[in-house]
This record gives sequence, C-alpha cells and structure tokens, in this order.
Amino acid sequence: MAFPDYAPSIPVFLRRLAQRFGEKELVVLGDQRLSYAGAERESAVLARGLLAAGVGKGTRVGLLHPNGPDWVTGWLAAARIGALVVPINTFYQARELGRILRHADVHTLLSRARFLRHDYLTQLEVAAPELAAQKGEPLHLPSLPYLRAVRVWGGSDRAWAGDGPHGLRALAAATPAIDDAYLAAVEEQVAPADPMILIYSSGSTAEPKGAIHSHGAVLRHSHNLNQFRDIQESDRIYTPMPFFWVGGFSFGLVSAMHMGASMICEELFEPGATLDLIERERATVVAGWPHYAKALAEHPSLRERDLSSIRTGNLYEVLPPELRPRDPELRSNSLGMTETGGPHTIDRMDVDLPETLRGSFGRSVPGLEHKLVDSETGERLEAGDFGEICVRGYSVMQGLYKVEREDAFDADGYYHTGDGGRFDAEGYLFFEARLGDLIKTGGANVAPREVEVALMALPEVKQAYVVGVPHPERGQTVEAAVVLQAGRSAEADDLRARLKAELSAYKVPRHLFLYTSAELPFTDSGKIDKRALATLLAARLARRASLRNGDGP
Repeated sequence: MAFPDYAPSIPVFLRRLAQRFGEKELVVLGDQRLSYAGAERESAVLARGLLAAGVGKGTRVGLLHPNGPDWVTGWLAAARIGALVVPINTFYQARELGRILRHADVHTLLSRARFLRHDYLTQLEVAAPELAAQKGEPLHLPSLPYLRAVRVWGGSDRAWAGDGPHGLRALAAATPAIDDAYLAAVEEQVAPADPMILIYSSGSTAEPKGAIHSHGAVLRHSHNLNQFRDIQESDRIYTPMPFFWVGGFSFGLVSAMHMGASMICEELFEPGATLDLIERERATVVAGWPHYAKALAEHPSLRERDLSSIRTGNLYEVLPPELRPRDPELRSNSLGMTETGGPHTIDRMDVDLPETLRGSFGRSVPGLEHKLVDSETGERLEAGDFGEICVRGYSVMQGLYKVEREDAFDADGYYHTGDGGRFDAEGYLFFEARLGDLIKTGGANVAPREVEVALMALPEVKQAYVVGVPHPERGQTVEAAVVLQAGRSAEADDLRARLKAELSAYKVPRHLFLYTSAELPFTDSGKIDKRALATLLAARLARRASLRNGDGP
C-alpha cells in the first residue's frame, strides 16, 4: 500500500499542498487560473463565511458547479471545516435536482446561476414551487425541508438566493471572531474518520444511491492508486470527466493534487475547441471516454495540430503514433464504482498484457479484499468460478445514505457489488457482467461482456453492445448492436456466422444490428444505457415481425 505519510484530512492535505507547490497552477478554466496556494487562500475565506452562516461539522453542503476553480474552492471550503460535501450532477433537470437535494438533506447549496442550457434558479423553483415566495434565508420549504440557504455564483435576481462568493466574503469580514485562528481551531477537529463527501451514482441502471466517503478513505485511495499510473508534478492533465462523479473526483482531481499536477478544464466538449485547448495549454496527459477520442481523431484539423506535448493518456487515437499501444485491447482495465471510491481492481495501465490476460481488469488494489459468492445462495466460490464480486477494505464507503449498515454490507463487512466475474489462480479479475444484465435464454445464462469481447475481436467491429430482449418461449434472446470501424464494411449475417466458431450456439446473438455511435443511447457518463438499448432493439424486432406478418404500413 502507498498511503500518505500524514494524517489524511482535507485541512492537513491542503496546507501541505500550498506549502509544497505554492503558486503552481492547480486548475485552469479559460482565463481562470487557480494555484495550489490560491486554492488554500480562496477556500479559507469562503470557509470563514460558511462558518459565519452557521455551517459546521456534518452540515450537508451541495455543490452545483462544472469542473473548474469554483468547484475546487467550494469543495475545499466546505470540507476543511468538516461539512459533508454533496457534489451535484450538472446535467440534472428539475425533477432530478429536487430529488437529490431532498434525499441528501442539503442545508446549504453553492450553485452556479446558469451552465450551458441549464437555468438552475428556474429549475430550483420548479423542483420546489414554494421557493419563489421566499424573501431570503433561512429558507423553510416543505418540499426541501432541510434547505436553509442557496448561494449563487454568477448573479441572481431572486430574493431567496444569496450572493455566493461576495456574500460569503462579506459574512467573513463582518464576523471578526471567525478569524484565521478560529478557522485553524475548527480544522484541528476535522479527523480522517469524518465523513467528507456524499457521492451519488450515475443511476444508469437504478435510482442514484449516495455513498458516504471519509477524508481518510478518499485521500488514501487516490494516493494509493497513483502507483499504477504515470502522473508527474510537471503534468498538465486534460480530462472531461466530471468532478461530481467518483472517477473524475478521486481518480482524477485528487490523485493529480497529490502529485502537484495541473487540471485543464472546459465547460463544453467540442472537438475543434477541445483540440485548441489541448494545444494551447500544452497538455501532457489526455484522458476520457472512448467516444471523445473518436470525435477528436476524426476532426479534420487533427493532423495540423502540434500535440507534441502529449506523453500519455487513454485517448489513444489522439496520442502521437509512437505512444499508441500496438493493440489497445491488450491494455489492462480497472473495475470500480462509487461505493468503492473508484477502482477496486487495477494493474499497470501503460504496458501490454500477455495474451492470457487479455480482457482482464487487474488484481485487488493493495489494502482491499475480494471474494466471489453465488448471488442466490451466498456460498463462497473458488478461483475460476463465476460469481458475484464482493469487496471490503479501506476505500469502501462508510455506508449508503439513509440505508442501514446491515442492508449495505454482509456480516463479514463485504459490499456486494452486483458485478459478476471470475478471478484466475493469480488473482486477476475477469469481469463479465452486471448480474442484472445476465441474459437468461432457454435455461442458460449468457454474460453480455463475453459476447461483446468476441464481437470486438472481429477486425471490422469497433464497438459491440449485447442485451437480452424478452421472448415468450425462451425467456430472453441474445441481441447485439454493433458499430463498425471507420471505413470498414460488413454484413450482419457474416459477423454472426464468424461468431459461431468462437462461441457456444446459445451465446451467438439471434440478431445483430449495425448502428453508428450517434444512434445509440448513452448515459451522461458515456456508458451505454442498456435498458434503453434493449427497448430500442425490442422495438426494431417488433417492427420486423410486423412487416413479415403483413401488418406494417
């Protein structure tokens, strides 16, 4: 394990960063530049304002900002005084926003007024109609009973909303008793064991769940993971991964902060403008979801760009040719989730794997333990058996918000992930499916990932997504949506025929449909929405059956 050599709380972490890295840039957004020392100074003033407003240890502070300096200083200001930070998805619409604010019992909301096409003040009034009649704080709203204040960045004409940064600075200045010495006394009482952040899952397969993580868990895990990747103090990291999800927060922002690297942010991904940003800011690391790499690689100006500053990343199609892996499928992946604070299995992600480990997701992160169980009986399974992946250890959440501990963990303290897979004799994980995604067809179980890997091994196939579609006799049928490589062509029937040499007959998709990426349903986090995909393919099959029966137009 590679843990920090100090008591891992945000106040201690922040002071050490400011002393070590000083005015080196921490985060960049357009013309905004925030240094490590600047983050300490700015968050200290906001923290004193929050204290003057009655925020303290355990107060739930919502954070509705895009990636950038305001997100970072808001998080640090609340966390350094022991408040529980609730990052909020900037893509939320009014219903989703209201649900999270109510479920998390948010007391103080730090929010942008607007972001892209979102008018958050209007959305708040839709979520809580009685808000419009409020004349100022403290707020008392039956629909959001714990909400007492909304502090807005970017200006507001609502009587119920307070000014964000200026208002908090004014509160700090008007309360001389809450000076730097008082702030230091508060920070001394913030312990590694204290809850620091309440992160909600993306909710692609169910309603979002809120996982509580402590100061110590976040700082230890983000530090520990750095031994598996090559991040340096001189790095300038471009990634569109949102800070409000665990990947962008723990494995992105906090991991980079440990090393003194700089984060390059943007408010909107647009391939041409993003290439301008990467080139202008001399990014050294580029990381994100695969569809970002495709969009950047297909931009007509790519070959004219000076991207010589880039030295690593997982947007392989944008990397200089000499840095690209000879076969991206031979690189290790990692498996993680909100409840585990990010990856719980991992391996070096910058070296090719031997053929026997192709498709593996690494081994247990040092300090974490795994077991496999039969999801129906709870019986513990051996290496090589397929079962539900369970994990326990230092990075696993303290609990799910508003869920009793006994309902979140088993008697041995393991969290049951809902993921299915196998560990080999050397401890390498081969993830196969979300258990809820397993396809039950004609009495047999089919793991969608196994079929997807086989499809993507075909040279014409770029992406493959496999789902089960209800069937009156078989229970479900195996169906697939495939995206071809740029410039390649193939017939669906030919691809199916070639799969028959690789898979048991019951695993071969009954139908295979060709799509473009733009035609497929993805979640905000860039993952395929399998529920929506199953609905899409079921409708297409129904239309095909209707036409075959002569019922169509």
